[in-house]
Order: sequence, then C-alpha cells, then structure tokens
Amino acid sequence: MASPAPSPADDLVTIRDLVRYGVSRFNAARLTYGHGTATAVDEAAFMVLESLSLPVDELAPWLEARLTFAERGKIIDLFEQRIATRKPAPYLLGKAYIQGIPFRVDERVIIPRSYLGELLLGGTLGQDGLGLIPDPFAITSALDLCTGSGCLAILAAMCFPEAAVDAVDLSSDALDVAKLNVADHHMEERVRLEHGDLFEPLAGRRYDLIIANPPYVAAAEVAAFPPEYQSEPVLAHHGGPDGLDTVRRILAQAGTYLNANGGLLCEIGTGRDLIEQEFPNVPFLWIDTEASDGEVFWLNARDLGLQA
Repeated sequence: MASPAPSPADDLVTIRDLVRYGVSRFNAARLTYGHGTATAVDEAAFMVLESLSLPVDELAPWLEARLTFAERGKIIDLFEQRIATRKPAPYLLGKAYIQGIPFRVDERVIIPRSYLGELLLGGTLGQDGLGLIPDPFAITSALDLCTGSGCLAILAAMCFPEAAVDAVDLSSDALDVAKLNVADHHMEERVRLEHGDLFEPLAGRRYDLIIANPPYVAAAEVAAFPPEYQSEPVLAHHGGPDGLDTVRRILAQAGTYLNANGGLLCEIGTGRDLIEQEFPNVPFLWIDTEASDGEVFWLNARDLGLQA
C-alpha cells in the first residue's frame, strides 16, 4: 500500500511557520486585500490568530508557539479556501474587527472597515480633538444610516452612554446579521434596528447625531471589482454613476431629522471634489483619519440648510 502523500502540516510546526507559508501562498496567488488587512503578512497573521482564538493584534508573543497537527491542518485548509474562493478572510472566519472590537460577518453584509470607527472611538470628535461633540453624555439620540452589520450603531452606543441609537438598512438580510451583533454586545435596550430606505421609517424623529457610511462606489468601479470585493453585497457598494447618489439624498434630507445643535458625520470615499463642486455654498468640514484623507465630512444642522 502506498504511503499517504505528505502534507504541509507535517513540516509547518509553529505559528511563525504557518504565517510564512500563508504569505508565500497568498503572494503566489496574487490575492487582493482591503477587508481589515492591507498585506499578505497581515492577512496570514489574522487568519492564523483568529482561527486559534488568539488576540488578533498580538502576533509576536505567539510566533514560536507549536501547534497540534489538527490546528495546522485547519489553518492550511483556510489558506487554501482563501485562495480557491477569493473570499475575504473575515467571511471565512465569520469575524471582523473595528478598532479591536469584534463583529460577526457573513456574505449578507459588507465587511466592517469604516473610517468612522476610528473617529468615534479615537477622540477626534471630542473636546480634546475637533470639539464637535465636546460632551458625549449630551448625545441622547443618534442615527446610523446604512447600518449593515450594525457595527457603527453599536460603537455609537458605546461612545455616547446616554444615547438611544436607531440603525437603518434597506437589506433585511443585513439586519439579520446586525441583530446578532446587537445581541452579542448586549445592546438590545440601546440600539433599535429599522428596515427601510434611509429616513423612510423615521418619520417625526430627530437626532443629536447622524452617522452614515452609505454606498459610494461609482458603477464602473463596481463592475471592475476584484473577486474579493465581488463577494460583498453589491447594494452596499453601488452608489450610482458617480458613486454619490445616496450621499446626495442624505444631504437633502438629514437637516429635517437633526435637532438644532445636531450634526451629520458621513463617509463618502474619494468624492470630495464632486461634492464640493455641486454644493459650493456648503461649508463641509473634512476630517482625516489614519488611513484616509478627506473622505469623511461633518456638517451641523444649520449648515445642512445651505445645500440647495
């Protein structure tokens, strides 16, 4: 009887071995990143650590850890799925992180990676930053438009302890995932999920803060997506011919749903020049993040009255 074919798991013993192997396989396969990682090294490290239930932001302490044969086989199988399917790693592992906070994900929702997570949690909006929200306890009502997995609504509830947060999405499938995340983070009493098109289910409500990460990718760019991005719901990306159809609708309606001292925080990708040309009288405040330059704006309720 012939001996079984050798497996890479026979020789790859430590986490360092597995990460190195993953990087080599991913580079050879020319994968695309951008769903929480930017390089083959980061992708392989995330997949190894998450699959082993280890902290995903701490690779160094575990590099020389020796794995069981079963653990090694599981990780190698995940690497091969990543290459064969071209699905983003968070879909294969069912988990994504924003600023170290975990959220469930699957193909029903876009993978969380909004720049707004950094702005909410990093202090940029507060008294020691831009001073846009000097007192987090003064926010008693917030709205998250295009909530997807519910991650930003949950982060808003964490950041603003007195706020009741409404979270709206057009996709009932996405809201099913958001419901799981709300339960995971014990936010059932703070976050209310609403099904509908932007402000449609919110008649008569007003908020101290509206946050929005709407679809903002132009149609031609969506059509040219690599397989990793094609795995995500088209609805979560497609923003019309120039990518800004939904952004325009938010600008047109948000003022009606804000309290007098409220504000809108909105992520729009690379459409700054187009928006500024279309609304020359609106004093957009553009906010940079660690990974973005001029892709997020702030407007207060008064300024939203100038968009016409």
